[in-house]
Amino acid sequence: MPERILLTARWVVGHRDGKHVVHENGVVVIEGDSILHVGSQFEGEVAERIDYGQALISPGFIDLDALSDLDTTILGYDNGPAWKKGRVWPESYVARGPYEMYSDEELAFQKRHAFAQLIRNGITTALPIASLFYREWGETVAEFEAAATAANELGLRAYLGPAFRTGGQVTDDKGNIRAIYDEARGLAGLEDAAAFAARIDGSAGGRIKAMFAPDRIETCTVALLTRTAAVAAEVNTPVRQHCCQSPVELRLVREQHGCAPIEWLNRIGALGANWLLPHGTQASEAEFGIIAEAGATLVHCPMVSARHGSMLDSFPKCRAKGINIGLGTDTAPANMILNMQIGMMTARLADGMNAIRSEAMFDAATLGGAQALNRPDLGRLAPKTKADITVIDFSQLLQTPDPIQTLMTTGSGRDIRDVWIDGQRVMTNGTIPGVDAAADCARAQTQFDGLIAKYPDRTATHPPVAQIFTPSYQRARQ
Repeated sequence: MPERILLTARWVVGHRDGKHVVHENGVVVIEGDSILHVGSQFEGEVAERIDYGQALISPGFIDLDALSDLDTTILGYDNGPAWKKGRVWPESYVARGPYEMYSDEELAFQKRHAFAQLIRNGITTALPIASLFYREWGETVAEFEAAATAANELGLRAYLGPAFRTGGQVTDDKGNIRAIYDEARGLAGLEDAAAFAARIDGSAGGRIKAMFAPDRIETCTVALLTRTAAVAAEVNTPVRQHCCQSPVELRLVREQHGCAPIEWLNRIGALGANWLLPHGTQASEAEFGIIAEAGATLVHCPMVSARHGSMLDSFPKCRAKGINIGLGTDTAPANMILNMQIGMMTARLADGMNAIRSEAMFDAATLGGAQALNRPDLGRLAPKTKADITVIDFSQLLQTPDPIQTLMTTGSGRDIRDVWIDGQRVMTNGTIPGVDAAADCARAQTQFDGLIAKYPDRTATHPPVAQIFTPSYQRARQ
């Protein structure tokens, strides 16, 4: 019989009758990789007791759009428009031939580094997302073999699959953005992804599962998306498709297909209950209705949207339509608590103070992700569910009378203390075994600086770095 470990804290989020419940001065008992008991007390024998004191024992967060690279979107925070700042390939770059801007070793490192950051932020289940702007075309099987190794070694629960695409965006020197295609290359990427899925699905004791990630709806062909839908249905895996996130996307889809993105997915018969759809900030009422009818999941990424001046319109309205909503980080930092807080703020900006309460956003970060993945054993702490646990230290916070409201008002990703995945403690007091945080952050910065230095090569008119990324204030000179 596996040893039992008993955890106690001022607050415990349990689960009963299909809903989260809060236990004050609660206990959680882990047995093997699962939860044995959640409640106010436990009379059975245990091998170890850990008292977290003024803390919240929470279900681990589920990140359906989990940052897995050194994020390039932060470079666009004060630097636009995107086509002038290396966020869209210029025609001259395409003519000479796109190339990988990271080495195989660097690609492997960034996945491992990003996975560690996810764990630090209490994320126990992750579906990685990375930018293809600096790639030769799509993601490679080799880097995802390395990603599977990293997830296994760190103890992360992950759904993995290299992103593939049949097209990309190109701009001329005046900012006219168009699509370019290489369908054969995209379909070959799908077949590689399918072979990878068959190899890794269920590995690492079931912690690593497969997913499919066709990149950006505005440059995917019918053949790619219908084939992806068919393959994913055969092997029962999720498909994540970014859509309804920019005016350029809407224009390209309408020019090519005569309708809006979600309408097109539905028209070609691709959309289904296993589809995960970030971001929805440009979706119409009709498209939200299609998502609801299909049973697909809307992946809400509040922080990256708000950073670029947009927001979901709106979280409460989508829930009222019956849409399942999960959360994604999608940008640095991979801070799920901050995303919940911004999600609360933007929902109230859209619909008023009384339109949403804290528990709705917490549900999205836990139960919504579990429903999206068809995993009733995740996103909740109840007997026979997986022992995926995030412990949040409240000892330095001004606490409200309710732990979830405290989390939404004064909590931070930096308050994450311990993380358990599959019954194993993968982070203790902010330390992840085998990870030198300071050394890895220094290496990440060096790698990121090297990428920035290459931006003129893939930016329209090829300006110097100082013109692409303009400083906040004039640099002082001695």
